[in-house]
Amino acid sequence: MILGDPQTAHVQEGEPATLDDLFRQAAARRPDAIALCDPPNRLSFTDGEPRRLTYSQADHIVSAIAGRLRRLGLATDSIVALQLPNTAESVLALLGVLRAGLIAAPLPLLWRRIDAAAALKRVGARAIMSSAQIGATDHCSLGRDIAAEVFPIRYVCSFGKNLPDGVIPLDDLMAAAPLLDPPIPTGRDGNPAAQAAVVTFEITAEGLMPVARNHIELIAGGQAVRLEAQLEDNATILASCTNSSFVGLAATTLPWLLSAGTLSLHQPFDATTFAEQCRHDRCNTVVVPGPLVTRIAQAGLLTHEELKTILALWRAPERLMAGSAWRHSQAALVDVQPFGETALIAARRGPAGEPAEIPLGHVSTPCDASDARSMLETAVTDRGTLAARGPMVPKHPFPPGAERAAMRCFMPDAVGFADTGYPCRADRASAELSITGPPPGIVSVGGYRFRLDQLQDLVGRTDPNAILAALPDTLAGHRLAGSALQRTALRRALNELGVNPLISAAFGERRRIATT
Repeated sequence: MILGDPQTAHVQEGEPATLDDLFRQAAARRPDAIALCDPPNRLSFTDGEPRRLTYSQADHIVSAIAGRLRRLGLATDSIVALQLPNTAESVLALLGVLRAGLIAAPLPLLWRRIDAAAALKRVGARAIMSSAQIGATDHCSLGRDIAAEVFPIRYVCSFGKNLPDGVIPLDDLMAAAPLLDPPIPTGRDGNPAAQAAVVTFEITAEGLMPVARNHIELIAGGQAVRLEAQLEDNATILASCTNSSFVGLAATTLPWLLSAGTLSLHQPFDATTFAEQCRHDRCNTVVVPGPLVTRIAQAGLLTHEELKTILALWRAPERLMAGSAWRHSQAALVDVQPFGETALIAARRGPAGEPAEIPLGHVSTPCDASDARSMLETAVTDRGTLAARGPMVPKHPFPPGAERAAMRCFMPDAVGFADTGYPCRADRASAELSITGPPPGIVSVGGYRFRLDQLQDLVGRTDPNAILAALPDTLAGHRLAGSALQRTALRRALNELGVNPLISAAFGERRRIATT
């Protein structure tokens, strides 16, 4: 499925065109180097002993996953949903889907039936891949519930043990058996780089919106992060964020592929495990939540000798400028600001340790280099919101033809600018922008975005006397707080409906403060 004009989606001769090309190139160059490392505490949140896979082993597994998906009968460009913890399987499954000529749709880990079914109906997903158990949640049963509600889904696949009937097992593919070449994808024409690769999901004031990217756009996002962070070849990256969003992919999987390095995965967040991984894998780059970076540093988790770069992800970019100045004896801090699923800006902090302002116009990377490359262009819309265009910004609605339907779809304007929805203020004299708040009507809780009116309506229909509010939170952006006479009954009802656990948790019992 071409996203873009195959005549204009040019890739230089000899340059890897797709994510799979990047991975195959790394595997050919460093077959015996460690490619992927599981968290050492893996057994505390999912099945399976921690794995450390070489590029050769990972390449075999990716081909085995691709072969199984094709043998199920999935047609080229079928959409496969992925809902996996931050383990090696999450990366291998993504690459396996792409190698099979399919399109990956990673889902946020806390999405339950309501959110996942609504998203996958929009894109006509044909299969879902997950793990048997993630934390206390039975994701196999969740996958079957989603498939029962989304008619096109025909296959529920899962890693893990003790799978229920009807779920296709995948653990046997992790044995790194001899290479199994999957059938060659058919039905595709044109430049492979312009093919749809990944679909992520945006929450806007008008509702849920699928956002699709081709390989060119994904690689551009990863290059923006890699160049600003000045990551060297063979970088060792410790990532505490998942692949469920554009920024998650662009800040972890893409820099890993582009540098042909080692990706050590961390299921957020265990301080002892994080420190152990930093030391054991000798990580020179870590990816952590921006609001927590100062606390993580103060806790002594960023002191190992090899550390050179810290990527701080600000999922609520309006809070970046309120952060404290950065001081570290050895590691540079690079702020990564995602604007929903539209675009991101990576900016290295200067000598004073203060966050950089957003340029009005061309955003160049690396920002302090004389030979910097323009990776994005910003502007202010007529309604005072940030707009962006450039090689990482999607240029076409998804699914094709969605612009003719009544539902909201991603649609740049005639000159390629996409409205991010973030209100901003421009200083024309300095040619800089500042974000003044989140998109109207949207609350962000630790990277999960919700329509506030939709949440309030859902809670009101479940319990007419219940009240739900979104309160500002220094670390999470917002936090949800609810009031109800029968909290336990309401939480149970919300969980049975299949809502995000953050919503039902808003009605948890309040702590009583002892008085004397």
